[in-house]
Amino acid sequence: MLRPVALLLLLLLAAPPSFAVETMRIAMSEVRAEVQVSGRGLALGMDSEEATFHSLGKSRVTVRRRGRRLEVNGAPIVGEAARFRAGWAPDDGGVPGNEPLRAGDMQVRGDVVVRLYKDGLQLINVIPLEEYLAAVLGSEMPVSFPSEALKAQAVAARTYALQKKLEAYGSAFYMGSSVLHQVYGGVTSEDPRTRAAVAATRGEVLTYELAPIEAYFHASCGGRTESGLAALQRDLPYLQPVDCPCGKLAASRWSASVSEAELREALNGSAEGLRISGRTRTHRVTRMSNSDGVSVDGARFRQRLGYTKLKSLDFEVEKTAHGYLFTGRGYGHGAGLCQWGAKALADGGWSYKDILSHYYPEAELQQLY
Repeated sequence: MLRPVALLLLLLLAAPPSFAVETMRIAMSEVRAEVQVSGRGLALGMDSEEATFHSLGKSRVTVRRRGRRLEVNGAPIVGEAARFRAGWAPDDGGVPGNEPLRAGDMQVRGDVVVRLYKDGLQLINVIPLEEYLAAVLGSEMPVSFPSEALKAQAVAARTYALQKKLEAYGSAFYMGSSVLHQVYGGVTSEDPRTRAAVAATRGEVLTYELAPIEAYFHASCGGRTESGLAALQRDLPYLQPVDCPCGKLAASRWSASVSEAELREALNGSAEGLRISGRTRTHRVTRMSNSDGVSVDGARFRQRLGYTKLKSLDFEVEKTAHGYLFTGRGYGHGAGLCQWGAKALADGGWSYKDILSHYYPEAELQQLY
């Protein structure tokens, strides 16, 4: 049963007045010295939720860094950041519409902040949370998946985003747009089915002790999820191993051929006598060793070889005439929601609430707004 979360949480996540909804600050990219920002009816303001915006009378501007200052179309501006908004219509009282903006190589909704950062510029998307989620779903999960799987992913992504916002509250941005956080592709990743899944679960989050959980997710666990402690060094009661139907799917199986040269670099030593010298209770590799006694942590080994080559740590390895063959199951760290497992469960008639309860035991589904 849904119920309101703690008052403290509501105060921390109070709706910004300029959007009147929950917003996120997402780091889009970094550029060296200049960037073009474009959109219908561009307006400029300071990087503040209470900022006053002024129409630029243009649909495209160039923002440049000049030492410790910013210039917009060659004119210096006050401050270390400029915030752009599209859809500015003076005839409508200066109220912005939901027009997308393009900044660099990405098109997004909401506002775009260009700020001085290191020796270049950083682009930040300030966007209503629900708009952000529609694009995250299209980036993180196939839109062809069943609606109940998409809804489960929407709740997990919303919860993850809010937890990261609380963790980084007051910072220039809360999350990035890559696989290090949640993949966010902007407007081009939106889809009618992702928008429907977000709308159907609007404001719903997973909590533990009335705080948003660390709602990790991954593509495929290979048949059993991993504990948060083993996968992410996060010993959390709602990230525990559970059985998963994705192990029966062909999509969870993979193989990779790795040369001895690649292995020498990953091990920082000889590939001779390569063996698995440690596993977790769910069969995932914790340590790789060679005949010289050199060993490396399993997660570090996978990182060095590449996440797309070694798709998970649940693998076997054998020597071949041309190097080594790795055969494994799953794709990702294995903790939390399994996306292919969610698909299989939804195909079997499970609701998104049942799916979330399965992959995040001990967590509660609550209505934040």
